[in-house]
Amino acid sequence: MEPMPSPTLTVGFDLDMTLIDSRPGIRAVYEALAAETGVYIDTDLVVSRLGPPLAEEMSNWFPAEAIAGAADRFRAIYPDRAITPTTAMPGAREAVEAVQVLGGQVMVVTAKYEPNAKLHLAHLGIDADLLIGGLWAEGKAEALLEHGARIYVGDHTGDVRGAHAANALSVGVTTGPCDEAELRAAGAEVILPDLTAFPAWLRTFVAV
Repeated sequence: MEPMPSPTLTVGFDLDMTLIDSRPGIRAVYEALAAETGVYIDTDLVVSRLGPPLAEEMSNWFPAEAIAGAADRFRAIYPDRAITPTTAMPGAREAVEAVQVLGGQVMVVTAKYEPNAKLHLAHLGIDADLLIGGLWAEGKAEALLEHGARIYVGDHTGDVRGAHAANALSVGVTTGPCDEAELRAAGAEVILPDLTAFPAWLRTFVAV
């Protein structure tokens, strides 16, 4: 897909562990799922490696024939268990606002089930202009290219790959499972400790 010409600066953000700390909520959903199904799930391990699609994580705990059903049940439980415990990452709202103050457009591109991602943004008052769910790693490039994103911000090496597949600048934040060395090795052009550093970086970026 060819990039769409963008009249304004468009910046993409990942969701889990980039804009939101969903670990408490996701742990609660997995605990409820384990109780319902009788399947052991190491919830501490699960929340230490958030990022990849749900089915990929489910494959560590359920046989192949049960993954789709378990994932459907997870998504159904999610609104009641995961939204309230989840918090905004430090600087998340300010990072979004920094783009919009410059006349830019913010898009959230995530592997998460889109209706549940929408609940998170609404609950936390993170005012993104666009939300696209169900995309992971290089698959995120589909949405980034369609909307002409010049920058994609994420916490996972999969986010770096997605940015590069869309010919976007990869900005990594070390708030998720991947540390600075991993993000740098994956090719992130910019690495920030968290989103509190993003507004100042963005102002410098657009001034060049």
